[in-house]
Amino acid sequence: MKIAKLVTAIALASSAVLAVTPVLAQQKVLKVAPHAFPANLDPFNVTAYITRNHGYMVYDTLFATDEKGAIKPQMVDKWVVSPDGKTYTFTLRDKLEFHDGKPVTGEDCVASIKRWGARDTFGQKLMTFVDKMEVVDAKTFRMLLKEPTGIVLDALGKPSSNPAFIMPARVAATDPFKVIDDYTGSGPYVFKKDEYKPGVQSIYLKNTKYVPRSEPPSGLAGGKKVFVDRIEWLALKDAQTQLNALLAGEIDMIEQPAFEQYPQLRKDNRVSIVDTGTVNYQYVMRFNHLVPPFNNPKVREAAMWAMNQEAFLRAQVGPENEGMFYTCPSMYPCGTPLASPKGSDFMVKGNMAKAQQLLKDSGYDGKPIVVMRPTDLQSIHKLPLVATQLLRQAGFKVDLITMDWGSLVARRSKKDPADQGGWNIFLTAWVGADIMNPLTSAPLGGNGEKGWAGWATDAELEKLRDQYARATTEADKKRIAEAVQVRATQVGTHAILGEYKNPAAVRKNISGVLKTAGSAYWNIQKN
Repeated sequence: MKIAKLVTAIALASSAVLAVTPVLAQQKVLKVAPHAFPANLDPFNVTAYITRNHGYMVYDTLFATDEKGAIKPQMVDKWVVSPDGKTYTFTLRDKLEFHDGKPVTGEDCVASIKRWGARDTFGQKLMTFVDKMEVVDAKTFRMLLKEPTGIVLDALGKPSSNPAFIMPARVAATDPFKVIDDYTGSGPYVFKKDEYKPGVQSIYLKNTKYVPRSEPPSGLAGGKKVFVDRIEWLALKDAQTQLNALLAGEIDMIEQPAFEQYPQLRKDNRVSIVDTGTVNYQYVMRFNHLVPPFNNPKVREAAMWAMNQEAFLRAQVGPENEGMFYTCPSMYPCGTPLASPKGSDFMVKGNMAKAQQLLKDSGYDGKPIVVMRPTDLQSIHKLPLVATQLLRQAGFKVDLITMDWGSLVARRSKKDPADQGGWNIFLTAWVGADIMNPLTSAPLGGNGEKGWAGWATDAELEKLRDQYARATTEADKKRIAEAVQVRATQVGTHAILGEYKNPAAVRKNISGVLKTAGSAYWNIQKN
């Protein structure tokens, strides 16, 4: 009897599998090895790019940045600016709907902007101009300014960490310094929270109710048309495992291959190398200004003089990838309008003898500094090794602590002493679009504990950034941006370590990958 029941159960299970198999077979599934794995899914809570990428899957923005860097309307249909430049009225386009079926309203927009504006560097600056925001009707809201500024659309359409994503008002009501646990958006994909496995997989389904704009896609702007049914981010943390899976056709894309893999990838006719960036990335080293010894500007100065861009670039990107890395004396991306060598050019080559003398004169007590190293983020995992070597040469004692990127992002938010779970230095990369000017660049903030991890505080730096927000001519913007760079170098906000490219690797049957200032998974087709 028991055997009969078992056979029946197996038969029923088999028929169920057969019933769903054709459906699964018809689905187009894009399998991706992302550059990291999202441990924090709140796109306003951290500046991690993988969280930003998650945000673009799930949410939408009022404005967006196209491939040429121009701001275009996205969720907004039309907007009107009053003659005195102090009132902006925005009307949403038709058929905007959250994943739970509720329409996107002006109330959702106002609540989202407020939450975003409390955390993002550019958002914080915008909010200093905002007197109030008010809902006009279901599809319209208004922003009233204390004084005119030309940064409103630039801020609302900024492409990268942290974009002004629109959430339901009930979610946006969450304390900006607490992490949300409801990921309802109105974007082109729906996050499958029930299939999310931290450190294993993150799943997104096509939002069949999403209505894209009619314009062709360009950068992060235009029509977000989805041609696949499901996207799977798979945490294949070992670079060789990722490469093997791509070549075997088990995955479709490696978002950022290990640099040493490019020579092999270039020779393989099964894959294509696709440059997805509009501006180069920039490597930076960030100091914790709150705790010793980097609460001392002289110690920060010593560390900056110890750096050498060529050493970082050759170790991380590799001499076999000439043409993918570049020294750059500017805190703004080289080749962009505000780029300048003034004040920060010494960090290209550094001067070890000067660094040693500065450290000796600073009064550094020899206590070990904590440098964090992410072992699973291939694009930066060698940087801390070089930094440790150079810092030790300068006279620092260094504790190099390894962890995964998600743990590093969590730890860098802590303000405890370094020997009590805090930190002194981490190294990372910024996409060029994030550091194009003094207001988008989080490392250039001087607003203390309201700013980016590291929490630099400097009233003069903030005054200069305010002046930039009020500048009306390109000449004035250039002049002020250069003054910001000079002051940031004096303050020691961060060290610049050079620029690089990190193209994606995709199977030859994948097309439509866009060049963006973030990472876009719409427009991609799998043939």
